[in-house]
Amino acid sequence: MRTAHVTCPLCEATCGLDVTVDGDTVTEVRGDGKDVFSRGYICPKGASLGALHHDPDRLTSPLVRRGGELVEATWDEAFAEIDARLRPILEQHGPDAVAVYAGNPAVHNISTALYGPPLYRALGTKNFYTAGTVDQIPKHFSSGYLFGNAFTIPVPDIDRTQHLLVLGANPLVSNGSLMTAPDVRRRLRGIRERGGKLVVIDPRRTRTAAVADEHHTIRPGTDALLLFALANVLFDEGLARPGALAAHTSGLDEVRELAAPFTPEAVAGPTGIDAGEIRRMARELARAECAAVYGRIGTTTQAFGTLASWLVDVLNVLTGNLDRPGGAMFTAPAAALPASSRPFRHGRWHTRVRGLPEVFGEVPVATLADEILTPGEGQVRALLTVSGNPCLSTPNAERLAGALPELDFMVSLDVYVNETTRHADVILPGPTPLERPHYDVALYQLAVRNVANWSPAALEPELPQEWQTMLRLTGIVTGQGPDADIAALDEFVAGEVAKRKGIDLAEVTDRSGPERIIDILLRSGPYGLTLADLEDAPHGVDLGPLQPRIPEVLTTASGRIEFAPEAITRDVPRLAAELTRHRNGGMVLIGRRHLSSNNSWMHNLEPLVRGSNRCTAHVHPTDARRLGLVDGGLATIASRAGAVEAQVEVTEDVAPGVVSMPHGWGHGVDGVRTEVAAAHPGVNSNVLADEQLLDELSGTAVLNGIPIEVAPAG
Repeated sequence: MRTAHVTCPLCEATCGLDVTVDGDTVTEVRGDGKDVFSRGYICPKGASLGALHHDPDRLTSPLVRRGGELVEATWDEAFAEIDARLRPILEQHGPDAVAVYAGNPAVHNISTALYGPPLYRALGTKNFYTAGTVDQIPKHFSSGYLFGNAFTIPVPDIDRTQHLLVLGANPLVSNGSLMTAPDVRRRLRGIRERGGKLVVIDPRRTRTAAVADEHHTIRPGTDALLLFALANVLFDEGLARPGALAAHTSGLDEVRELAAPFTPEAVAGPTGIDAGEIRRMARELARAECAAVYGRIGTTTQAFGTLASWLVDVLNVLTGNLDRPGGAMFTAPAAALPASSRPFRHGRWHTRVRGLPEVFGEVPVATLADEILTPGEGQVRALLTVSGNPCLSTPNAERLAGALPELDFMVSLDVYVNETTRHADVILPGPTPLERPHYDVALYQLAVRNVANWSPAALEPELPQEWQTMLRLTGIVTGQGPDADIAALDEFVAGEVAKRKGIDLAEVTDRSGPERIIDILLRSGPYGLTLADLEDAPHGVDLGPLQPRIPEVLTTASGRIEFAPEAITRDVPRLAAELTRHRNGGMVLIGRRHLSSNNSWMHNLEPLVRGSNRCTAHVHPTDARRLGLVDGGLATIASRAGAVEAQVEVTEDVAPGVVSMPHGWGHGVDGVRTEVAAAHPGVNSNVLADEQLLDELSGTAVLNGIPIEVAPAG
């Protein structure tokens, strides 16, 4: 019996866990009370790490399609198949004939986070897609133009703020999103204990809204209108006081002019929030000792997601709360990935079929099916998926599922045969989270406190690490064949990182793989740490609260906060048209998140799906009576993209005119090998998401405010 100290890799909270192991059997998972960041907090996802490790449905060898069936194969056979079928496509049709889709779990795995980019660059395709364009790309877009880098994203200094305004976020369930913050309940409680205030804007009475001092119900998709109205009040009443930020900001007068039409009275009708309440919220925000505005997936997955993301930081600047303790601040990570020295820009290329722009190196996944199904030069003929399930997680999911069989070849790096990988020709599995080391290189860049924590593998792996698998794939796409020299490729990757970070690679020759790259990043970081330092601190290293970082963090061409970039403000007239748009009172669909469900694959873990059906359609009692819906009965919900039947749950927790359904379900299809998920299939809400409805600036799918029709089933 022994206890391993690990950092949970299943969501953005990065909680420390104590994992008790008897031989190779996980017997217990508890919160690590000594962890410097999470202090013993654990959620149902972290507690399920043992169930994930022992899940009998996890793949333990590669699968190759033979005679129409996926059968077990050796690693050499799998890579030989990839070399034989992928290389001819690249040679005949070019790199853009191969698309990549990287799912959310790829960010939580240092192998895929560090060795995925070299593979994708070697592949050279412009058809690169991730879960970001159904999630957070608008925030990267706005941050890139405001501050110069798409990952320069301010996070609420939640442990010191006196006033937190939250829009479209439910951190008590998400554990923070673009805000790494374990045990959010304790942190929110601290605001009240300090005499502060929590205000939530959301169409649902979420768990976070239920503990807030105020909850205002807003019509889905109108957050940008509300945010502009708050800015309007700040300008109109002389409450816009950027303070020291004014010396580092350009475009304040232009934002003042843009905000003029968005008076509280003008936006009250469209948003459903009283003008007097909007004025009071603005005054309280401006007069708080320190305050932060925080918007998340409800604000980014709407028709004006980029404008809403921009306006969140507009308010933080106007109130003087950007880059100050208790406001919205920039993390100083111990180990940061190499960043471009050039100011951010988007639209460096556009998609072939719909002409949608590149943002942050990727293009909107809403058009992936178009690129597969539309003949012509540049047609996508092969697909690589990395820890993703786009047949459940992307808009008009049924259309994409119908497109995948049209591919000439498909490879998946995944541990399950799921709704997407069932279409693959080769599946390459990886070790369990307890069989690989871990460092949250991406998420520590968004932490509400500067921390660093290294987790060595708790158990010996039975499969190759994903970084080794990705290097073998890199060897294939670069023409070195399926048996390329992995050590030489690893040396090249590490050398490139060391060169960009100004580190002598000879200093870290005793390591390889992710350990060496993390050591390089730590050595080049602001604290002068090494990986050995973290290995000597199994509960993490506390590097202190967030500190002001302006102007050093600004990398725009002007070296200032470019407050009114044309790439963003050109969309304001489209938003202004919403002030007079007729609304016919139709129903709209929004999402819903559960603490025990972060990704679709979690539905195959019995501890996370036990109990009553959570994949229900929340409907307000007034709508239920009007439409003839019955609690526990079935409703047909239809959009332009498709239709589903879902169990109705009548509740006052959702606003009238709104239906709420969770994402990631819909496991009742043929060909999957996930027994627990198949027993709890649920309904795929992304069948209703319309791939034609996008945020015009970023191309991000509209998942918040999808027009629908609802009727009793049958």
